[in-house]
Amino acid sequence: MSNPAHLPHQEEEEDDDQGEVFIDEGDIINEVDVDEEDLPDADDEIVDEHDDSMHIFTGHTGELYTVVCSPTDPALVATGGGDDRGFLWKIGQGDWASELQGHKDSVSSLAFSTDGQLLASGSLDGIIQIWDITSTNLKTTLEGPGGGIEWVRWHPRGHLVLAGSEDSTVWMWNGDKGSYLNLFSGHGGSVTCGDFTPDGKTICTGSNDATLRIWNPKSGENIHVVQGHPYHSAGLTCLAMSSDSTLAVTGSEDGSVHIVNITTGKVVSSLVSHLDSVECIGLAPSFPWAATGGMDNKLIIWDLQHSLPRSTCDHEDGVTCLTWLGGSRYLATGCADGKVRLWDSLSGDCVRTFNGHSEPIQSLSVSANKDFLVSVSTDGTARVFEIAEYK
Repeated sequence: MSNPAHLPHQEEEEDDDQGEVFIDEGDIINEVDVDEEDLPDADDEIVDEHDDSMHIFTGHTGELYTVVCSPTDPALVATGGGDDRGFLWKIGQGDWASELQGHKDSVSSLAFSTDGQLLASGSLDGIIQIWDITSTNLKTTLEGPGGGIEWVRWHPRGHLVLAGSEDSTVWMWNGDKGSYLNLFSGHGGSVTCGDFTPDGKTICTGSNDATLRIWNPKSGENIHVVQGHPYHSAGLTCLAMSSDSTLAVTGSEDGSVHIVNITTGKVVSSLVSHLDSVECIGLAPSFPWAATGGMDNKLIIWDLQHSLPRSTCDHEDGVTCLTWLGGSRYLATGCADGKVRLWDSLSGDCVRTFNGHSEPIQSLSVSANKDFLVSVSTDGTARVFEIAEYK
């Protein structure tokens, strides 16, 4: 459509002379039937947003659920999803990818060992596969759980693998030998979150039975069960532990966040502010702060020393995942509106919004050199965004 400003001056004058122009039936050239369902609604904004990603991985053929960056190789990324496949690929190297084959159901969880030598892929088929990163070959397969794998974690200083299952059990294996080491049973529902403490001496697991359980890794003994008032009244969704291994911070479907002393098993503080399910928790590496994201469209940054919110950061839709950008003051959130946002934890301001995804973000991970943020979405893509300026 021509811009009227560029029309010859004479034409503009002629239009002025004619006043209003009416079209009659003789002017109709062709009639086209239009299905009303094909027409955009008046309130549907059609926005052609630019794509901020510098690399898009499109090897998957279904929804993506999990992403993890290698802790040692700044380019190496692993992704898994609903197409029952996992992939290893490299940022900026679009022609290189290695498929993690063999799973019979969605790849729901991925984790690199702390030294970056091994990758564990957990699936809803109840199987965990261990991959050798140097050769990208399958090293061993871990079996045992009777339900889908909810999460996989490595011991902070060795090749022990821990996994929680939908069948209410937690299993531990030797990742090098593929041998079973221990079974932790006691939960009454799917084990939705869990990990070793940073010192490697204790295990904490949360379940949709609304309990947190604290275990001895060697003996399998259940040291504490945290439940009932003043703890969560609905299933646990997420868990993070302080770097000194003394505190566990847990989030729940009931919108509450609680801090538990791991040694005593007592609830030491309750952070009440979310109005819907808390989906993610991250503890700041360099500050005594926690960040929580929920389906109430909020990211809340907490001062843990005073158990008070420092700032509340509003989103357009539910906050599904978050990660701190290394030891910096910045953190990233993934949202159900398909956006990835960067926040300054000191001011509570959104400093950057990354566009590109068309559906909800499921998982986020930061590259080893802190230059890149990788997000995966149910739109079937993984996208890489540059974040070097926020180190």
